[in-house]
Amino acid sequence: MLASMLFATSCSEQDLLDLNINQNAVEDIDMQYLFSLGTLRIGGEYENTRANMLYAATMIQHTASTAGYFSGDKYFYNAQYSGAYMERHFTDVIRLFSEVIRKTADDPDEANVNAAATILRVFDLHRMTDMYGDIPYSQAGYGLEAEENWFPTYEPQQEVYNKMIDDLRAARDRFSASARPLGAQDFIYFGDTDKWKKFANSLLMRMAMRISNVDPAKAQEVFTEANNSGAFTSNDDIAYIHYAPGPQGVNRNGLNDGYWNTYKYSRDCKISDTFMSWMDANNDPRKMIISGGIGNPEDPSTWITEPEAQVGLPNGYNSTNLVEAVPPGTLDGFSVVQQNFSMLNLKYLDWEDPYYLISYAEVELMRAEAALKGWIGGSAESHFNAGVAAAINAWTLFDPSFAVPAEDIDAYIAGRGFGAASDEDKMRLIGEEYWAATYLNDIESWSNWRRTGYPELTPTQDPNAWEGNFIPRRLIYWETEIGANPDNYQAAVSRMGGDLFATRIWWDGGN
Repeated sequence: MLASMLFATSCSEQDLLDLNINQNAVEDIDMQYLFSLGTLRIGGEYENTRANMLYAATMIQHTASTAGYFSGDKYFYNAQYSGAYMERHFTDVIRLFSEVIRKTADDPDEANVNAAATILRVFDLHRMTDMYGDIPYSQAGYGLEAEENWFPTYEPQQEVYNKMIDDLRAARDRFSASARPLGAQDFIYFGDTDKWKKFANSLLMRMAMRISNVDPAKAQEVFTEANNSGAFTSNDDIAYIHYAPGPQGVNRNGLNDGYWNTYKYSRDCKISDTFMSWMDANNDPRKMIISGGIGNPEDPSTWITEPEAQVGLPNGYNSTNLVEAVPPGTLDGFSVVQQNFSMLNLKYLDWEDPYYLISYAEVELMRAEAALKGWIGGSAESHFNAGVAAAINAWTLFDPSFAVPAEDIDAYIAGRGFGAASDEDKMRLIGEEYWAATYLNDIESWSNWRRTGYPELTPTQDPNAWEGNFIPRRLIYWETEIGANPDNYQAAVSRMGGDLFATRIWWDGGN
């Protein structure tokens, strides 16, 4: 009887303990699902694009707006927008990729998802360090692994770059034909590991070029090794996220969410006069691809789409002084002054349009610069021509109607006069075409401008500019870090010399 009672008691206790177990909870999850979610979150929500759209695009003078929330136009500080990339990407993107890497590190069958997750983790942290400077890298997103990662250390940017390069090379070499394929859960290359390797090499080339002013020997070694290992060779290799049609939550292009589809007040964002004037001066065939015309965005019957009628919106103006800033007789008389300026083209603002990570055009333009530096053999001119042609032809990924006849592309390239230019002018031409090629990928436009000084931009003038009338050299950290990770935040700020728009990051030698 005693034994029976003890057995019954033991069973009852176990039953009570089992009541605390949620039978419907997921105890194990396919890491490819987390990988897919992390990929979509890179650009799949409006908040993820604030640094790109509200700051970088206007700072680099691709777009302009009289609205104050486009903070980069007049160098305002908005804590929510400036810190948005850190806030959303550490929590929503890096956390997922880090968990995938952690859970698959010792499983040869998961080598492909481990490698792809590593590449995207590096890509996202590369963007982040270029925006902010010193950042958590080694411990970022690994809070589930150990308590010591709950308050991650900010590492010097030079160390971050060295670790990113090592991680990218290791990931590139980790792909395996015998491991489980990525397949449909890969929203970039749909399981094509050869293209993932090209992506890794192309990203290595971008990183190498970024550090070329501060560590030229390392930059040359990394660039040539990646180039020789095989980077992009055509527009078929472009790394971009494929989103779904319609408002599918995270599975939609967040950049287009912000510019047009949901937030209708964002329609007062126009093509910058700087960009429009540059296209006019060079007879750029992309002009009526980038511009959707002048008129009331809500009423297509008002749209004026003749190329010669397009007018860019000057950066730095507000709704009060805009009328005074525009010479009389140059507008078409719309009662809303902003409607007299060229708007963004709706055809590249669909939910499912590409969200660029890195393009073939960028790679060829980097090769042109590398050839000028003597890093690689071959003709800088041939790489320049290939890069410009690729940038123009790639617009068909957004809409087939954006196709430009080959003879028009050839005429445009010939008009740029690269072959007869001095080396200094060749660098300028490469920088300008890189700027044009990275429209919509404006974080990259801004980073390359900070490195090269091209195109030459005139800062806007506004009495309310946060620190002064200069194009910011970085964004200000996510303010939550001041209280949530104070010791590591303060160490980074002391090392860099401040947490300001004016603070120079390691690779930014100035221009």
